Amino acid sequence: MKYYIAYVFFFLLSFSGKASFILLPMDETTQQNHLKAYGITYWCLSKNYKASWLLNYRGGSFLLPDAEEIRKECKIRGVSFEILSDSEENSILNEISSPSQNMETVILEKAPKIAVYTPKGKQPWDDAVTLVLTYAEIPFTPIYDEEVLSDQLLLYDWLHLHHEDFTGQYGKFYAAYKNTPWYIEQKKDAEALATKLGYDKVSKEKGAVAKKIRDFVIGGGFMFAMCSATDSFDIALAADGVDICEAMFDGDTSEPNYQSKLNYANSFAFRDFTLERKPEVYEFSDIDMTPKRRVSMEKDYFTLMEFSAKWDPIPSMLCQNHTQLVKGFMGQTTSFDAAFVKSSALVMGTCEINGEVRYIHGEKGKGMFTFFGGHDPEDYQHKVGDPPTVLDLHPNSPGYRLILNNVLFPAAKKKKLKT
Repeated sequence: MKYYIAYVFFFLLSFSGKASFILLPMDETTQQNHLKAYGITYWCLSKNYKASWLLNYRGGSFLLPDAEEIRKECKIRGVSFEILSDSEENSILNEISSPSQNMETVILEKAPKIAVYTPKGKQPWDDAVTLVLTYAEIPFTPIYDEEVLSDQLLLYDWLHLHHEDFTGQYGKFYAAYKNTPWYIEQKKDAEALATKLGYDKVSKEKGAVAKKIRDFVIGGGFMFAMCSATDSFDIALAADGVDICEAMFDGDTSEPNYQSKLNYANSFAFRDFTLERKPEVYEFSDIDMTPKRRVSMEKDYFTLMEFSAKWDPIPSMLCQNHTQLVKGFMGQTTSFDAAFVKSSALVMGTCEINGEVRYIHGEKGKGMFTFFGGHDPEDYQHKVGDPPTVLDLHPNSPGYRLILNNVLFPAAKKKKLKT
């Protein structure tokens, strides 16, 4: 009888301690490749595995079911993981659910379908999101104006815009690059595409694209924009029906008093901004802080806001990281002047030195958007022709983690934002 009881005891002990879950820790010291961990989680969702995002638990860890192919994939991609028993998983979930802990468990339901708005022939290193999606092995579909204007955005859950000019001013590169072959070719291609799509000006065609993207968000889509795609998108919406382009951009002069004709109600995140009239100035408006910021590279950091994971899971998801202090980086649109950010937009990251806004989120209709200032989180001042960032050298990049938070965000079963 003693032997029987001992056998049952050890059987039950071994059963309760069996491996049932895989934890992808996302804290600073344990995870050797934060960026590829997102790719593992996306891969699991694409294969219909269940997954959970443990907000504020060890840097925003991911909880996956234990399966041999998941373990194998983690090893192949160099992602650190831990094996948990049922009892260990229950202990973690109980800790997270405690009212005293600013943590929450968010169920990830399905892998979002991702589209990246990018012209044909653009190199991956010209776009930080394309770069990190490729590195993390998260699949995406490149689309451009033809696809957007033919309503193909309906096929996707998440859309990225990067370093784009929706105003029809060719990125305001005129002064520095107007005589270079690539600028001349880019302008020629843009004009040909506008004509093909039935528009007499690039500015009108880009404005139509901006409105299609607006409708995608209003209808329930998720949009993530970086660098000049943030402010140029809002400017294009505010200037709908108003000619703000000078002759070197569209063949005729701008509309008289166009500044007074802007409709800020149309824009997503910015209000009361003043456009830069001079075509020789590499700026769209005073939204961008680049010429005003006076922050040295050594001190250029921004702080992520802390939100209640239980009450505000959306901004909590978007701010998950292994550090609250993120290294700054520049771009054509580096950051946003707080004076021009709408009260309806939620500020999620600011520089404490000058109060500039780096990272914002908002709702529009049934959908949501996130604007992130800067061009490449691991290339402080990316310039035309610079070599690509090698993400193998930055597998734990906090800045790139913010991008990937937005990529996985649409997979979450959402609760209403209360902030």
